[in-house]
Amino acid sequence: MKRITLAFLALILATLPGWASDLNPRDGWAMHRTGKSYDALVADAKTAVKANGLIVVTQAGPTKAAAARGIAIPGNRVIGIFNNDFAVRVLETSTAAMIEAPIRLYVTENEDGTATLSYKLPSHVFAPYMEEGGPALEGIAQELDKKFQMIAETAAN
Repeated sequence: MKRITLAFLALILATLPGWASDLNPRDGWAMHRTGKSYDALVADAKTAVKANGLIVVTQAGPTKAAAARGIAIPGNRVIGIFNNDFAVRVLETSTAAMIEAPIRLYVTENEDGTATLSYKLPSHVFAPYMEEGGPALEGIAQELDKKFQMIAETAAN
């Protein structure tokens, strides 16, 4: 009976999903690994967004919904940020580029219980629209790159 129970437990464990590993650096992204917990980093990121003149426009993540289904997954939250000033300025350069707003921060829980704040650089996000948007869009993207860096540094520290 003990052997059957252990075999059954092994079968159940084998069918549980394996979680992807921590994020790794990639082209066009900024990654700020912290010693903070996932919940602390999410809260600090939202505070840093406001302190740097942007607004949290959207939030989404599967962690709480999965928990409600009885599935424990690492913390995972996408936070869309922007503001109306940037929206109007982007639209003056390229209607198509506005599809990229809000630009997202990504907070992920690491295997060791710490959290990472990542994002695609706004200049990378808007790169496909630079021919249409010209130097004005390039300037906006660079301005946003600096804001996102300040947000990340504030949230990470």
